[in-house]
Amino acid sequence: MKLVDDASTYRNPIIDADVPDPDAIRVGDRFYLVASSFHRAPGLPIFASDDLITWERVGFALEGGTPTAWFAQPRHGGGVWAPSIRHHDGLFRVVYPDPDQGVFVVTASDPAGPWTEPHLLLPGLGIIDPCPLWDDDGSAYIVHAWAHSRAGRKNVITVMPVDAALRHPLGPAVDVIDGDLAGGITTLEGPKFYKREGEYWIFAPAGGVSTGWQSVFRAPTPYGPYEHRITLAQGDTPVNGPHQGAWVDDGRGGDWFLHFQDRGVHGRVLHLQPMAWAADGWPMMGEAVSAGAGQPVLRHPSPFGTAQHSRTLALSDDFAGGWPGAQWQWEARPDPHAVVGRGPGLGLRSSPDGGSVRTLPRVLSQSLPGQPCSAQIEVALETSPPGGRAGIAVLGRDYAWAGVRRTDAGVEAVVAVRTRDDRSERVIATIPVAGSRVRVTVDVDAEARVRFTVDAASVDPQFTAVEGDWVGAALSLFAASPHGAPEAIGRFADFTIDVRER
Repeated sequence: MKLVDDASTYRNPIIDADVPDPDAIRVGDRFYLVASSFHRAPGLPIFASDDLITWERVGFALEGGTPTAWFAQPRHGGGVWAPSIRHHDGLFRVVYPDPDQGVFVVTASDPAGPWTEPHLLLPGLGIIDPCPLWDDDGSAYIVHAWAHSRAGRKNVITVMPVDAALRHPLGPAVDVIDGDLAGGITTLEGPKFYKREGEYWIFAPAGGVSTGWQSVFRAPTPYGPYEHRITLAQGDTPVNGPHQGAWVDDGRGGDWFLHFQDRGVHGRVLHLQPMAWAADGWPMMGEAVSAGAGQPVLRHPSPFGTAQHSRTLALSDDFAGGWPGAQWQWEARPDPHAVVGRGPGLGLRSSPDGGSVRTLPRVLSQSLPGQPCSAQIEVALETSPPGGRAGIAVLGRDYAWAGVRRTDAGVEAVVAVRTRDDRSERVIATIPVAGSRVRVTVDVDAEARVRFTVDAASVDPQFTAVEGDWVGAALSLFAASPHGAPEAIGRFADFTIDVRER
């Protein structure tokens, strides 16, 4: 993978891959970041960094969604929405919402884990985007937003007192900001709670995921009254909807704002903005412009003078010991029987096939990079009944896949597509193969157009990848067999990926 070789500056996005709804903190000399995981598991990815620009995923804070039976199937658009991460009283604490259940808390002494089982702090539909604040007198609060799809209300920010251990509420919820009354504010959500110099601050995005801006609110008490200012907007940059993230101090007197940009099929990519406090006490983010709100920087001096390395999360995998690496997530709660734990390669037990890769739970995914890429995998079928199949998909709301399928006559290679308008998969090509193993190469260009090469045969399915439900598209491995038939085993070997950074 290509390196960014100018050690004096960094380029945005600092992670050009799906890192939705980031929140971050500094503990000592290290920085820690958490992101949404929605239906994918393990969930709540935890990242660590020494310099704010190069981030390493160190673990996950959530094995899978609860209740277990519900999340045994893919729940597209559900699961873990925007979380927050804090460090208090010697523990890392992640507070996250499931919009269909309420607000949960997990804790750990080490961000790499192990993390506790989720504790339900606030039950209720549509309570989203929670963030705690511990005050100087030992009291604690949770700020959160609302999802109209579940709660019937939105554009409102609410504060509730809770105990310091984040185990239960201590008083009634109070609506402290109503975007409909504040003037010009729509889709107010994603609040982060801070206290600085005796004042209470809520950083909250508004205006929508792909089209919005960053607002900041301040008040003399946790319950208001709050005044507000827009601190970051697109301006004349290509960075649409710059918002929802975290204020972090670097420990050396500098301040920074981490946020996402919605890039559609590539997901919500991570940006880093310089931040400073103006003489009037308000934060300034990014590059100052005459209109008042800052606009995103595309290049900027690195916070610690360190070099920026690869800006993607994509990783190759040799499936050492017959198991997938930590870069993979399942499309449903992990199934302990999904992997045949022996090598060589990864043995993936099939799911009952309903005709759509989107409905299969035993699917391993990693996010599509934000840059053109080429990925290659060897795939074979073992102990497969007729109709069994296995392959690699570019998976979003629509998908294309290539791999192998067993028929009554033997094994053939297949390239197929399914879009939301299709009642069933469309087979684009079938290719005779010798044996049961093929090598599949997937090429995705800058416009997310997909081409496959199956052994030596090149196939253009005329397919452009699209995003999933609140997530970017993924490169996904799967195996499936007809309902009622014996399980198939898809055998995968030597996954490699090459990202062509621009």
